[in-house]
Amino acid sequence: MARILVTNALPYANGPLHLGHMLGYIQADIWARSQRMSGHEVYYVAADDAHGTPIMLAAEKAGVTPEAFITAIREGHEADFRDFSFSYDYYHTTHSSENQELASLIYTRLRDGGFIARRDIKQLYDPERGMFLPDRYIKGTCPVCGTADQYGDNCENCGATYAPTDLIEPYSVMSGAKPVLRDSEHYFFELGKFEVLLRDWFAGKTTHGAAVANPGVVAKLMEWLDGGLRDWDISRDAPYFGFPIPDAPGKYFYVWLDAPVGYLASFKALCNEKGIDFDAYLAEGSDTELHHFIGKDIINFHGLFWPAMLHGAKMRTPTALHVNGYLTVNGGKMSKSRGTFIQARTYLESGLHPEVLRYYFATLLGPAPVDVDLDLKAFEERVNSHLVGKWVNIASRTAGFVHKFFDGKLSLGLAPTEAALWEELLALYKPVAQLYRDDELAEVTRRFVAMADIVNGHIAATAPWTMAKDESQREALHQVCSFAVQAFRLLAGMIKPIMPLTVDAAEIFLRAPIAHFDDARRALADHAIGPFEALLSRIDGKHITAMVEASKDSLAPSEAPKPTKKAAPPKPMTDTTNTTDAAVISMDDFAKLDLRIGKVLACEFVEGSDKLLRFELDAGMLGKRQIFSGIRAAYGEPEKLVGRNVVFIANLAPRKMRFGVSEGMILSAGSGGSDLFLLDADQGAVAGATVR
Repeated sequence: MARILVTNALPYANGPLHLGHMLGYIQADIWARSQRMSGHEVYYVAADDAHGTPIMLAAEKAGVTPEAFITAIREGHEADFRDFSFSYDYYHTTHSSENQELASLIYTRLRDGGFIARRDIKQLYDPERGMFLPDRYIKGTCPVCGTADQYGDNCENCGATYAPTDLIEPYSVMSGAKPVLRDSEHYFFELGKFEVLLRDWFAGKTTHGAAVANPGVVAKLMEWLDGGLRDWDISRDAPYFGFPIPDAPGKYFYVWLDAPVGYLASFKALCNEKGIDFDAYLAEGSDTELHHFIGKDIINFHGLFWPAMLHGAKMRTPTALHVNGYLTVNGGKMSKSRGTFIQARTYLESGLHPEVLRYYFATLLGPAPVDVDLDLKAFEERVNSHLVGKWVNIASRTAGFVHKFFDGKLSLGLAPTEAALWEELLALYKPVAQLYRDDELAEVTRRFVAMADIVNGHIAATAPWTMAKDESQREALHQVCSFAVQAFRLLAGMIKPIMPLTVDAAEIFLRAPIAHFDDARRALADHAIGPFEALLSRIDGKHITAMVEASKDSLAPSEAPKPTKKAAPPKPMTDTTNTTDAAVISMDDFAKLDLRIGKVLACEFVEGSDKLLRFELDAGMLGKRQIFSGIRAAYGEPEKLVGRNVVFIANLAPRKMRFGVSEGMILSAGSGGSDLFLLDADQGAVAGATVR
């Protein structure tokens, strides 16, 4: 038995949860529940991420204190988690005494260990509000394409990234005033001093050889590591809603320093309440496990800064990072105008069962951080087929006969035919605990469906409703129905981490609890069951339509204050020496692209399009990818491309086209039309390999 501490990424306390949030959180809760069912000692904690300038400003706009603002948000988050069947042992806030204590402790240990540097930097300052401005609180004209009202870190029109000081005619989003450059002393965590530790951690040397993350995630972290680690600014100037740095008047911890410490603070609060030994889990050298579930957009914080911070503070490093991709809806980015930017509460109020969303997500989740699409039609069909038409149907078709003819009792044993089927089911069920351990949720649900099909096939073949009419077949009827009910229980055990409350209701019918995966494997000989009541109903499409319509009505973008006056655009505030037409980007910007090798499995013309070819790629650990590429004019014989290696962008959001969903972009060179040439890779490059 292992001792395990599980956390999920902390929701920011500036607004309601949406289904994109819930994807990774649900994966974490399923994993925590599965580890409990495997017999481990598990604590699962999280908290609201409650600090930072955006929260301070949102509270000011709402006319309340930041403390009151985050309290109201937290209450909403906790209600959503409760209604989606989350099993937190403790849910806290990063604005807590425990977090201030631990953040200060970690900082002072890093400072005393020689890992904190101090130096002056230039920042834009709002003279009217009397505050330094974060990048997103500065707007101006893009220095690359000339588009007005762009943020201080990137242009939404051309995609260029830049420093806020590069903006033409910048203005403060807070007041509309023109910001000025000022010097400010900041505190930096010297991440580069931990390169050896991070390489050892990536290699599994601190985790007894176990992988700390999916190979694709480790490869991405290694790219940042190989590119050179930079010092990390961990301070912010007043006014700021957060914790003051102990030895630095007027300076506050940057929210990303105390946010991950919030994992430990939430556990600390639980330890104080329950008398648990905190150090047994978090002290350096502890043999317990620390698992973080996060989105792929924050792997740099959790895969670089966080383990280095913990090690420098003489605390244990994480055991593993479980990373999920983004959520798309109907093949596209979540959209307010289309009603697919769906809040968790809107889903709940639409009349849809919360646990069927947990199941649908599970059918798509695996160990690789690939994006997941909530196809609302597929969601409806999958729930109605898998859960209602296959699983619930097993009990609803057979339990009544057990009560009508056999006093509600199952048979003493199984006849040879049913016994052989039972062994077939057990073979499929056997690896369930390890599958959950390995984040193979989609494989769990695939086996769940395969097992249900075996049972329903036997029910259809034997037709118990016909057997019930023939008194001479009573024993055979008893065997078929007893097997079906026990198989229903086995399937319930299989998906209990995914649908805990639904399975709790099934246990009442079965009169047999399933606390451990092994419980469901035990036959129920001569066992009395209760009357069967419907556990789930089919999804009615009107509820999905109502949810989408409600999402359109309830979400409207807010407008930022505009400057009171705009002069003719002057030159940027910083000198530029680059005279090329292309925007200069940093290594961090380039690292956002996940370039992979794909081996062409199939390539064909697309009926109805004179520009597109449809590719099917082997993407290695990422699975198979379908990509539509507009290179038909250059390649008139697409079948000749089969077997070639191509380079494609693997982390491009899926695009739903009328021909199907395109899951990436294949790279080519040329001016367009027939002047296009696919980028190639030597045949030694394996499918799915990262392009460095």
